[in-house]
Amino acid sequence: MKSRSGAAIGAAVALLSGLVAGAGSASATPSAPVVWCDFAPTPDNPAARPVLAPPPVAPTIGAIDITFRFDGGPVTVRLNRAGAAPCAVQNMTSLVLQHFYDQSRCWRLTDSARLGVLQCGDIHEVEKGGPGYKFPDEVDGTETYERGTVAMGNQGPGTNGSEFFIVHSFAHIPANYSVLGTVVSGMDVLDRMVAAGIVPTERGPRDGLPAEPVTITAATVG
Repeated sequence: MKSRSGAAIGAAVALLSGLVAGAGSASATPSAPVVWCDFAPTPDNPAARPVLAPPPVAPTIGAIDITFRFDGGPVTVRLNRAGAAPCAVQNMTSLVLQHFYDQSRCWRLTDSARLGVLQCGDIHEVEKGGPGYKFPDEVDGTETYERGTVAMGNQGPGTNGSEFFIVHSFAHIPANYSVLGTVVSGMDVLDRMVAAGIVPTERGPRDGLPAEPVTITAATVG
């Protein structure tokens, strides 16, 4: 992927506040509260692609549709959790606007008795990629992860960056992962990925790489 100039990235990020406040939502109001987000640099894990941290102020209103165009078809996600996880929604939208996810492979597919997810967003594909910053979890312990749920992945408390997962069946996991929203179209695309199979790893026969590589060819807002 060709690097984008700082000016181009800055222009994209400048669109973010307006998009979060209004896109995909008829109920947005200009007087809704905002929150400050702590996008802290991670110098020990530098950005794998040129990317700027999102603006630190995130509106707590609105909804945004993100379309991930996989090589097997498009999946559209509605980020409708800006009230509960404003910084996580702000972050994903920023990364999409900066084309961070474009041409990245989803590196984990699980279809076990307790966990059925596709995990993407670590562009090194070995749990060491990321945007060069982290931010805190936004959970209250009531989060659930039914089919179609989209949530942040992390490597421990407060280590959110670019990883996310989509639940293709169900996920019986602790409420430790900030929920971003839900899939509104394209679950059939995910079902085909699962049906294609999984390459077994040391984690088990139903937890590994997708048997057919899964690539996000492009991600767009709207």
